[in-house]
Amino acid sequence: MSSATESRPLPLSLDLDRLDEVSSSLAAAAAEYDRSGAFPRASIQLVHDAGLLTAGVDPRYGGPGASFTQITKILLALGRGDPSTALIAGMTIVPHLLQTRSPWPQELYERVLAESAERPTLLNHARAEPEMGSSTRGPIPATTARRTATGWSIRGRKRYVTGSEGLSYFLVWAATDEASPRVGNFIVPAGTPGIEIVPTWRQLGMRATGSHEVVFTDVEIPAEYVHELALPGAEPPEGTLPGSVLLLLSSAIYLGVARAAQSQVHRFAHERVPASLGRPVATTGRFKRATGEIETLLTTAEQLIFGVAARVDRGEPVRGVDALASKVVVVRHLTTAVRTGLELLGNPGLAQGEALERHFRDIQSVGVHAPGEDAILPVVGATALAAETPGD
Repeated sequence: MSSATESRPLPLSLDLDRLDEVSSSLAAAAAEYDRSGAFPRASIQLVHDAGLLTAGVDPRYGGPGASFTQITKILLALGRGDPSTALIAGMTIVPHLLQTRSPWPQELYERVLAESAERPTLLNHARAEPEMGSSTRGPIPATTARRTATGWSIRGRKRYVTGSEGLSYFLVWAATDEASPRVGNFIVPAGTPGIEIVPTWRQLGMRATGSHEVVFTDVEIPAEYVHELALPGAEPPEGTLPGSVLLLLSSAIYLGVARAAQSQVHRFAHERVPASLGRPVATTGRFKRATGEIETLLTTAEQLIFGVAARVDRGEPVRGVDALASKVVVVRHLTTAVRTGLELLGNPGLAQGEALERHFRDIQSVGVHAPGEDAILPVVGATALAAETPGD
């Protein structure tokens, strides 16, 4: 960042005291966005107005410099209100948080900050591809970046691009057309000619994320609009966090979903008074045991997520394999907790239009974010086996 920018910081503020208010406002609109699948513009504006989209901007750039723990609390609160909005927002929050560890091109980042001070300026990676699936399962993307006289020309098709309709910048993972191809994120401003959003997102849950396919046809960008360009398999820069750590922290969004589901179960338990019982079902042993199980699952998941965030804030190293193992446990706990609540309520919990039914659909997506359990467990197992090789 230039000294001029550092001497005149942008007015990016943050008010964490408004988190509960923001969460409640998001929750009030979540059902309608779930029903329509429309891009949640009003909800994103609300998150922007509270300063949450730029919460992670470092003070040297004029931002509040929220810690990883604070960002995790923000994601939990947003997820409790509306996980679709939370996921879109999280994709923007994290790149700002990582700017000091993995910097964007200087002038481009200055531009992004200036825009962010005026309006919601959404960012997200475009990585997954129809032929390859998740980028964690393939070494080189089919999307190509061809050198031109003034920069790069991007061509390819991406899928599951969360927030696609409202993004300001796409971070397109592509391979160069060089003799020895390099891979990296090519930063494409929305509105650049050659971008087409294909409305393919019709899912069980997380319906308002707008995670459509996006086609890039000879999209021209300046030469410097590139981030983390390197040879495949190259060691990441020093200080780079393992992607699994960030993935675990983003699970806080789904922890918010599970906490919202838990609140619905508690409300039902206190309000439901069967004539044959004459008192709220919350007083019965069955409900006490089930809600105790739910709380135990969620508390454990919360400790795992926030424990990693605290270690990052303290500057302690976090092994990627440890974060992966924690993700497996967190996913299992969150999905089991919400399912337990649904089974406890029975038919009332499955009623369309009731919040618990929506929470149950949304929580199914927590394990979909790559890598999944099928990919994680062999890695964790191989590491554990290697640590105790016979004869060591």
